[in-house]
Amino acid sequence: MSDVYRIFGSELSGYSVKVRSYFRYKGLPHEWILRSPATQGEFQKHAKLPLVPLVVTPEGEGIQDSTPIIERFEASSPSLTPDDPALAFLSALLEEYGDEWGNKWMFHYRWTYPADCWATAERIAVQMMGAQGTLAVAQARAAVAERMSGRLGFVGSNPTTRPLIEASFKRVLEILDAHLASRPYMLGGRPATADFGLWGQLYEAATDPTPGALMRASAPNVMAWVNRMVSPKAEGSFESWSALSAGLMPLLTEEVGRLFLPWSMANAEAIGKGEKSFSMTLGGSTWSQEPQKYHARSLQEIRRKYAAAKGAPGLDEVLERTDCLRAFC
Repeated sequence: MSDVYRIFGSELSGYSVKVRSYFRYKGLPHEWILRSPATQGEFQKHAKLPLVPLVVTPEGEGIQDSTPIIERFEASSPSLTPDDPALAFLSALLEEYGDEWGNKWMFHYRWTYPADCWATAERIAVQMMGAQGTLAVAQARAAVAERMSGRLGFVGSNPTTRPLIEASFKRVLEILDAHLASRPYMLGGRPATADFGLWGQLYEAATDPTPGALMRASAPNVMAWVNRMVSPKAEGSFESWSALSAGLMPLLTEEVGRLFLPWSMANAEAIGKGEKSFSMTLGGSTWSQEPQKYHARSLQEIRRKYAAAKGAPGLDEVLERTDCLRAFC
């Protein structure tokens, strides 16, 4: 039996490249397999959901969803978690924010702006239909562009929410560029869960015309980190919260406490009530979208992690100062 793991994924999926980057960091032997019509039969043998990434173990077990995949391997060989339990929870919270809110930046820019929409649709079409010739690719590109731009509501992107999503993206670039000016990774000298969650979405944004141009023009330290995280390596130790707080407090306050967690709670409330849509005031603007069941489960999971970390010295003080604590009380 081979000891090589197989990762079924896509270069256009932030969650796929997140898992691939983790496997590279851990030195886990793996094969990167593009999900395509040619590999669909093998994919379906192991996948419970039609989503990437899918990791197939040497024993033939299929594992899906990027965070559970990483946690599965971290359980036996931890390397992403600081010894300080408060900092470990904050790292998990930032990963959650990257996975769930950061996806809004990526998806919005990718499928709202015509240049990005057509460029991405072309890449997908070539992956799907490249072997069938130019006409098949052109037809697939048009179909993909139409289908995906029609799904912008899935992440809450619409003309009303567009300014908030784009302001959030630009603010994060500014915060992270200052924070990463003096360290290679989010928590210091080695990658943490926070890096992988944020990086997957920003890596994708960097490959698209509009957000990529913004990143290259305004955030050189973020771009260096994006490139570093493709094949990350430990360069030192985690820093203490006292050393990290100046850079991370603005992110936790302006983004996680002000936008992400209020949105996540409103989404979960709408799911609980069986509502088909919800509206709220978010960051001083109106936000409306269909509720998403997965995000409600995701909130339950980060609340479970908080319950396990509750009582860690300094944790509630940081969460209260950043207006995050209300999501966990």
